[in-house]
Amino acid sequence: MNGFNPVFAENRKARHDYTVLDTIECGIVLTGTEVKSVRHGEVSLAGSYAAVLRNELWLVGADIAAYKFGNRFNHEPKSMRKLLVHAKEVLDLRLKTEAKGLTLVPLKMYLKGGRIKVSIGVCRGKALHDKRDALKKKALRRDMERGL
Repeated sequence: MNGFNPVFAENRKARHDYTVLDTIECGIVLTGTEVKSVRHGEVSLAGSYAAVLRNELWLVGADIAAYKFGNRFNHEPKSMRKLLVHAKEVLDLRLKTEAKGLTLVPLKMYLKGGRIKVSIGVCRGKALHDKRDALKKKALRRDMERGL
């Protein structure tokens, strides 16, 4: 293994809309046609989130396109998918989301050691003025680098 982990999908808008406080790496339960679609890069994390339901962590709203060479056993593109984390982590995430009002947002889906992983961010929503300030700082930093 050369240490190269391809990223299949990245939720770029998440870092704009949320302040990421912590990240957690999760495994994901997928069927065969879902794995093939993900490896072809036909996955979108935009608008998706993670939720704790019945003491399990689930990925909701992620779009894994139907495998184009699949047959009648192909998967549903927008179905909920179970995320694999330790029970202590699920309890910790439940407490954070219920008590502190934080959100679980998938940041990226990638390959690690032959397995597909999802990076989940524990996030707090940004207000509109925070988003504007971040864009201004980014533009200033870019202008300063051009000047040098």
